[in-house]
Amino acid sequence: LRDLGAETLGVVTDVGERASVEALAARSAEAFGGAHILFNNAGVAIEGKIAEMSHEDWEWLVRVNLWGVIHGVETFLPRMIEAGAGGHIVNTASFAGLVANDGLGVYCVTKYGVVALSECLYREGREHGIGVSVLCPMRVETHIDGSQRNRPIELGGDPNETIPPPPDPAQFPCETLRADVVAREVVRAIRSGELYILPHSESRAFIARRFQRIDRTFERSEG
Repeated sequence: LRDLGAETLGVVTDVGERASVEALAARSAEAFGGAHILFNNAGVAIEGKIAEMSHEDWEWLVRVNLWGVIHGVETFLPRMIEAGAGGHIVNTASFAGLVANDGLGVYCVTKYGVVALSECLYREGREHGIGVSVLCPMRVETHIDGSQRNRPIELGGDPNETIPPPPDPAQFPCETLRADVVAREVVRAIRSGELYILPHSESRAFIARRFQRIDRTFERSEG
């Protein structure tokens, strides 16, 4: 970004700690006068059945994936409202926040929470000129498959654990998108004020089937 001529500031932040996010907000206000666009993008993942998950597994994912977004919103949103200049908030959820999948139960719980938070905030932010979008991709070229490397020891992290190689993209029912491709979709959504950002066209059929299953429940109860 600096090579492109942008003024930047890097601040190491633990999104699971509210005080750390507050410090980030203070630094950004000092450097730039505040935030106009907020991206809550930190995320971690664990695969496994719910019955096999430890309490530390739950704590770690909820701490980062859900509390991280909550901390970002509760820290920056009041400042954005007070500034009175409008703005936009982008919360990164996942396709797993719209369609749950076995083997990703804990992850899905956190991402459903991010979607719900974003949907509510989308309505509430309009009176302040603050737009809200929720990003729900399938597979993106990130390092989330190796997120165990950042897991705190007190939440079950093992600094000597060998991080497995990323899974074969061929096993997924979608294309693995480059991060810059997704970023362009995010920029487009901000400019057009869209709530849902769904960069994978493959997700459409899965989402439709979910709501069809819900709709059929009404048909059975009415019949």
